[in-house]
Amino acid sequence: MARDLRMLFGSADSSVAAEEAFTNRQAQWQAFVAALVEHLQRVASPSFDVEDLASPRHNVLAAHGVGGIGKSTLSRKIEASLTDPSGRPAQWDAPTWPAERLLPVRIDLSRSSGIDFERVVLSIRLAVAALGRPMWAFDLALRRHWERNHPGEPLEEYLRRGGMFSRFTNAVNLPQQMQSALADVAQALAMPGTVGGAVGHLTTTLVGALRERRQTVRALAGCERLSDILEAEPDLETLSFATHLLAWDLAQLPSDQRITPVILFDTFEEVGDRVHRDFERLLQRIVWLMPNALFVITGRNRLQWAETGLQGQLDWTGPTAWPGLAAPIPGPRGHHRPSARQILIGDLSDEDCDDHLARRLSHGGQPLIDAELRRTITARSHGLPLYLDLAVGRFLEIRRSGRPPQPDDFGDFPALIARTVSDLTAEERHVLRSVALLDAFSVPLATQVAGLTHDAAALRLTERPFIREDLAGLWPFHLHQVVRSAIRNAEDHTDDRWSEQDWLRAAQRALAALGNEWSHGPRRDRAVLIGCLRQGLRLARDHGLELGWLTEAAYSYVGDSVWEPLAPPTHESETTTALRTPADALVETLSALARRQREHRARTVARLTAVINSGLLPTELHEMAVYYRAKAYRDIGQSADSRRGYQQIADGCGRLAPAASRGLAQAARLTGDFPAAHAAAQTLGWEGRHQRVLGDLWWLQGEPARAADAYLAGRLEAEQHAKSGEAAHCQALRALAVAFTDPEQTDDELDLAHQLLAHLTLRATTINAAIAALIRDAGTPTVDERVRALRTELDSAGLTSMTPTLELAAAFHQAVLDDQDALRATISRLREQTRNGDFTYYVSIAHFMADLPLPAGHPQPQWLDGTQATRTRWRALVTTRRNLQRTTRHMPDGLR
Repeated sequence: MARDLRMLFGSADSSVAAEEAFTNRQAQWQAFVAALVEHLQRVASPSFDVEDLASPRHNVLAAHGVGGIGKSTLSRKIEASLTDPSGRPAQWDAPTWPAERLLPVRIDLSRSSGIDFERVVLSIRLAVAALGRPMWAFDLALRRHWERNHPGEPLEEYLRRGGMFSRFTNAVNLPQQMQSALADVAQALAMPGTVGGAVGHLTTTLVGALRERRQTVRALAGCERLSDILEAEPDLETLSFATHLLAWDLAQLPSDQRITPVILFDTFEEVGDRVHRDFERLLQRIVWLMPNALFVITGRNRLQWAETGLQGQLDWTGPTAWPGLAAPIPGPRGHHRPSARQILIGDLSDEDCDDHLARRLSHGGQPLIDAELRRTITARSHGLPLYLDLAVGRFLEIRRSGRPPQPDDFGDFPALIARTVSDLTAEERHVLRSVALLDAFSVPLATQVAGLTHDAAALRLTERPFIREDLAGLWPFHLHQVVRSAIRNAEDHTDDRWSEQDWLRAAQRALAALGNEWSHGPRRDRAVLIGCLRQGLRLARDHGLELGWLTEAAYSYVGDSVWEPLAPPTHESETTTALRTPADALVETLSALARRQREHRARTVARLTAVINSGLLPTELHEMAVYYRAKAYRDIGQSADSRRGYQQIADGCGRLAPAASRGLAQAARLTGDFPAAHAAAQTLGWEGRHQRVLGDLWWLQGEPARAADAYLAGRLEAEQHAKSGEAAHCQALRALAVAFTDPEQTDDELDLAHQLLAHLTLRATTINAAIAALIRDAGTPTVDERVRALRTELDSAGLTSMTPTLELAAAFHQAVLDDQDALRATISRLREQTRNGDFTYYVSIAHFMADLPLPAGHPQPQWLDGTQATRTRWRALVTTRRNLQRTTRHMPDGLR
């Protein structure tokens, strides 16, 4: 940190202290150079003692910043510059030290590298192997550790298998150097060599010799802590302390052969988090116990070793132990002593943003920007240091006006645009503004949106620090959120700023490019569909564009019944006046369909009614709104309204006519006209989901086996057509049918149903699976409580049409138990729920299950093969389950 003169002179209050942070790679290289020069001077001093464990440590340089900002690149560049001066970036100053006296080793601590603490220590020792000589004290401890923790596994073989060690050209020499160290010690002790298990005997003899101060081991006697380490249990804790021996070995080299290790720990945030510090403690121990090595640590978070609050979590903490890592200390009139060994690379974490703002401006040693305002600025900065700088400037400007700054004062900064585009070419600036319209992009997509014929500008742009890369994303690049917001919303004062027509033309290009990506891109899967729809809908809505390809994409979206969220839902306070364009209406339609999995279906009806009444949708999409409103009407029990909607769509003979015909067939089933529903099913075909309609008919007739076969056929058809939502729905219903006859098989069917539902949001289907589990468990004590929970869930979801099925499952359970009182209560609920004429056959089935006579005047459905046959089948299902329960109850536990 240094004095920020611009901010200092920007304040009329001379008591305000201002500081600034490092912001560029040149500054970070200079910080490294200064740290290394200082370190070389310190270890060359006659007063330096490698065995001094009490003095403060100055052998760490920490660089921190958000992911993707270039920390790993900086780490690699430093290693390359030390390994070969010709690999140093041109803009970095030439070093003044002799390269041959440095020993760089970079260790990637990311999980993907497969690193662990043992490999960290081995990597350091392998780098030292380049010296071509054994490290006697350390090699003894390492060999003892290896034989105890890797019995029967030669170190040579382990190094040969470990791919991460292949970069060490001297890896093959390490086992020989270790063996040489053992042989030298054995010779000094007049022992007959060391092989295999003799290491334990050798170390025991050596410890005795050290304790007795024998002249034969005087070369190792100078290492005060060698015997203690050799006597300790050879675990990771001991191995971490053993790095002190490696530091001692290096210090024993002749002055003309002495080297300085520069150890670079990268991706330090992955050694744990700020709560679990076990790995961090081991690594910090290496740093402390090897004071003759310089450590360059890069990670997302600032090192906290100088904070006293970590005492007990780490071995050495506080500003006295790590003076270079300490946070700035307030001084007279708000001046601060900067942190000499903590540098920032790019963006900040939230806590570091707050810390930055708190320390940037101070008055009397206290933060000038209050905590609430710091939280607002931090949230809107998305960690961008430039935003923080501009926010501090705006804070001072408003403060000079005499009024206190408020959160609303900190939005988008026009200066962000100028600062961002200042070093870009004209084509790069054009691409930058174009991709600001997109949530994410690829190079080809960016080129199309910009209307260019070549990728060069887009490729160059992706290398800029404000472009983030996510290789797991559908499109790998996205613009830093703050930069994007500024370009889209702030007043642009640059010379090549865009007019409203420029933005409109770019939005049209972007929408066309997304349509091309979906229709003709290299991938044609659902992820591409959803990605294109999300971005395309927003573009069409925000810029009032014609729908074009979005109509076909919308039908592809609804065709699989997966219901990923596409756009923010309409707020409760918004009315139909918010719908002004066809794009508004389509966004609202698809949002309502996706949200119905989480909202009450009455809310779905209201939202779709508003869309329908607006008259904004073209005919094809208007039909979609009417059809799904009819489904929602059915779910909330408004059957007459539902049938009218289905009939309207069926009469129109559009693309949803087969689905509407299925709805009409199901409506016939609801009223108990089973022959009509059965006849309609024969004409529906795959598009009308004929197998599912048949399955729904068969199990109501007391023939769950036939229903299960039909659902299986429906699932297979759905899989052939790549309709995962329909496949999951059929499988859940198959589990429900099987549950009546074979509880053991139901487990397998439900497992498959849950697998198919794993990445889907299908609330009704998930509840069907839960009802299947109830039927499977009929006659067991846990059913009643689960029924009550599902009643509550169905009420909150507005899935009134499913409640009778749940009550029928409860009736089956009660019939199996022969619980007449509970069954009467269930039948009473069923009669109330079916008073409108739908599902009245559930009351009949409940009586069939318990072999009870039907009440006088109860309306009879048109069973496919008569009332008596249906009654007999349902009663048989109950008695079979009851007998199974009795048999299982008397079985030995081991056979159940």
